[in-house]
Amino acid sequence: MSVRSSLLALVALVFGVALATPVAQAQPGVVVSPGMEIHQDTVLCTLGYVDPGTRLAYTAGHCRASGTVSDKFGTPIGTQGSFRDNTPDGMTVDTNHQITDWEVIHLDNNVVINNVLPSGKVLVTDPAVVPVKGMPVCHFGVVTGESCGTIESVNNGWFTMANGVVSRKGDSGGPVYTSLPDGRTVLIGLFNSTWGTFPAAISWQVASEQAHADTIQAASAVVTPQPVTP
Repeated sequence: MSVRSSLLALVALVFGVALATPVAQAQPGVVVSPGMEIHQDTVLCTLGYVDPGTRLAYTAGHCRASGTVSDKFGTPIGTQGSFRDNTPDGMTVDTNHQITDWEVIHLDNNVVINNVLPSGKVLVTDPAVVPVKGMPVCHFGVVTGESCGTIESVNNGWFTMANGVVSRKGDSGGPVYTSLPDGRTVLIGLFNSTWGTFPAAISWQVASEQAHADTIQAASAVVTPQPVTP
């Protein structure tokens, strides 16, 4: 065999091996959805809402820790953003007391966004749907699962539930939602804790407005003023 023939045979062999070798594909990240288990350091909580448009997720503010948020297997899904939390601890609170308890999570670029609850219902938001006394509601927590009942009272930025809604430690931040006649499942709150014997949640309308305001304020704080040319 000539040198030229040998080189051509070698090139053909290498080319054939290259074609037979599969090309590595970028692997999608963790699927992030409302009602999933999340961890921040040693804190176990429930994810309340995932916004497909902004790639932000929400949970309770008292779930916050050092910064990294992971799923139940310890896989990072995002980082802690702004939060508010004035949840009373061991003190008497009347219904006029304003309670706020939310945290924004900036999801990693590789995670897969999914706004479907474990029950299979698509969770949406609607600013026109707000908590009302007697409204049928359900709550999902990673410890107790889904439980349903009605709103017992609506207070200053928060509300309590009864008649079947249950909760335990670890359910914090979980979604509270209502089903409408048009078939939609609408988020109305993020689970907070208990008030007396009643499970309590932060109003989504209030939490989302505060989170939006804090985001705007944080963005304006980093804008460098430009000199004015006379």
